[in-house]
Amino acid sequence: MHVLSIAGSDPSSGAGIQGDIKTCSALGAYGLSVVTAITSQNTLKFSKVQEVSSDMIKNQLNLVLSDFKIDTIKIGMVYSSSVIKAIYSKLKKTKIPIILDPVFESTTGGVLLQKDAFVDFKKLLVPLAHIITPNVLEAEKLTGVKIRDKRDVRQALTKIHQMGAKNVVIKGGHLKGSVVTDFVLENSKFYEFSGKRIPVTTHGGGCGFSAALAVSLAKGKSLRDSVRFAKEFVEESIKKSQKIGKGFAIVKAENTDKIEAELANAISVFSNIKNIYTLIPECQTNFVFSKPNPQSLNDIIGVSGRIVKAGKTVVVAGDLKYGGSRHVGSAVLQVTKKFPKIRSALNIRYDQSIVRKAITKKLFVLSYDRVVEPLKTKTKEGNTISWGIQSAIKNTKKSPDVIFHRGDVGKEPMILIFGTNPKDTLAKLRKIV
Repeated sequence: MHVLSIAGSDPSSGAGIQGDIKTCSALGAYGLSVVTAITSQNTLKFSKVQEVSSDMIKNQLNLVLSDFKIDTIKIGMVYSSSVIKAIYSKLKKTKIPIILDPVFESTTGGVLLQKDAFVDFKKLLVPLAHIITPNVLEAEKLTGVKIRDKRDVRQALTKIHQMGAKNVVIKGGHLKGSVVTDFVLENSKFYEFSGKRIPVTTHGGGCGFSAALAVSLAKGKSLRDSVRFAKEFVEESIKKSQKIGKGFAIVKAENTDKIEAELANAISVFSNIKNIYTLIPECQTNFVFSKPNPQSLNDIIGVSGRIVKAGKTVVVAGDLKYGGSRHVGSAVLQVTKKFPKIRSALNIRYDQSIVRKAITKKLFVLSYDRVVEPLKTKTKEGNTISWGIQSAIKNTKKSPDVIFHRGDVGKEPMILIFGTNPKDTLAKLRKIV
């Protein structure tokens, strides 16, 4: 997954593009950036800001968008009308989902959007937003509605939606109470998520929320699930915030599911291997990673759809989900029963030259013959992989690096590459292709 952050630079790395890239990396996405402004700030104060020229912003956008497949775009600090117009000119026709985080003022009081740019912000950027994520104070400024209760929130949500934003979430941290509620308007449906207030003032929570939302949407998750995920992520990042400087604590971007994060990062690397589309079989590819000592497919995470060929690129069609891969997941489940250290695998199309190269590179290669598969397993959906892997490893005391079969009538031949983790699996792939 590739997430583009269009925002200002924060030298404290708590917010801005640095904070966004930290969040993307923690959640297994690749973060790219277009810098709109350079700020001088720390955890105590905001000193100066210098905007980047509109020509440079356009040039950055041209080069990033022409080279990378971007899954979502997050827009943060834009500062001036010239910056807004430059962004608008390049994104007005894009179909990439845009998450607009309307940052008007920093935690330390710095001005992040000039007063004379506010009209252009509402006119040009708000209608581009797939979802906009203001806090209560930002929502009040956008709408002119004084927000004190849920009725006011609904009015503000509706007004922002009428400005052109497709979906709206208002973060409720500035409302009083021991519970913090985020309010969502998705199309014409209102809903909310609540959590316990964490009594600490931090730097970077707002950027973390919108960046986590961008990553979740890039993974193909629904808007509702993405907002829930972003809220939970920020709550954890605030709980684990660190007082690195002398002022406000900085939120800590961390994915609590290390297995998901590691697999997501590996899938991103896999998707960007040169000419990788040539290795995608007709049944497409999956890439999985198991918890230690899995008991069922529900302990193995994979792509709920597949990694599919799209022209000369590949696309991750689906999100990461435990139990998401039946076939490659079943292969790992069988191997790890005998060789517990093997917890990851991916499948690629069969090619005899790839098998020969694997042997040349001294990888341990096994195979099974689907032609001799018993009829009772052939006719029972989902049993073939388990039978085949069991057959391949039955008489070996050494864990396999590669297992292949040459197919059968109506069955595509396949190569499976195994590793102790996704990084190990990728390393073996790179040896043979």
